[in-house]
Amino acid sequence: MTRFALTLEFDGTPFYGLQRQKDGPSVQQAVEEAAFRVLGEEVRLHSAGRTDTGVHALAMRSHFDIEKVIKPFRLMEALNAHLRPDPIAVTHCETVADDWHARFSCTGRAYVYRIANRRAPLTLEKNRLWQVPQELDHEAMHRAAQALVGLHDFTTFRSVHCQSDSPLKTLDRLDVEREGDEVRIHAEARSFLHHQVRSMVGCLALVGMGRWREEQVAKALDARDRQALGLNAPPEGLYFVGATYPARDGDD
Repeated sequence: MTRFALTLEFDGTPFYGLQRQKDGPSVQQAVEEAAFRVLGEEVRLHSAGRTDTGVHALAMRSHFDIEKVIKPFRLMEALNAHLRPDPIAVTHCETVADDWHARFSCTGRAYVYRIANRRAPLTLEKNRLWQVPQELDHEAMHRAAQALVGLHDFTTFRSVHCQSDSPLKTLDRLDVEREGDEVRIHAEARSFLHHQVRSMVGCLALVGMGRWREEQVAKALDARDRQALGLNAPPEGLYFVGATYPARDGDD
């Protein structure tokens, strides 16, 4: 049995999230079915993150175990051939140690949320950004975001369906920047609560619109109450962009 680590890129628009669902297509199902067609054996895909319906990924780290002997490059090419026309691509494939786990070995996860801050309709990137026509003050958003960095009880920013044992999380980074008419929010932590990034982005957007004062983000955090949440941003602007793992002997 050999463990293969994959890096997946996908457009989440047509999927009901990454994990298998009873009522709709998922990224996990598409990859597992492609692997069966390639290998003739059933596999189970494990991933660093659990994305919701409509959420995208640029570099989702995943793994599965297989019995068949095959080189990583050949496996990657074969998977990509059988994933078409689904908007999923394996961008990297390698063998890893049996005790390496895409989810449980992960020590850091990074997301980017993209906002199209313009009035004109989206064409080329429809369903890939959240469009906010009101002018956003990204500098005010960034200042307000710093109140969320560090170890906090993020109950306010946690979905009622979250399965995490504790609302306590340490947010390592929450930066807001602008490039032209696009505002980007970068979030990094060891792990996140369900809807945490989207909930934080929604409140920061209210600050950017001038509907919330900067200090209201900190007050929402201190409330530890989901009812204090101002806005949950939609899924289409969210991207899983990276996972980090401890270095192993022999790594460069």
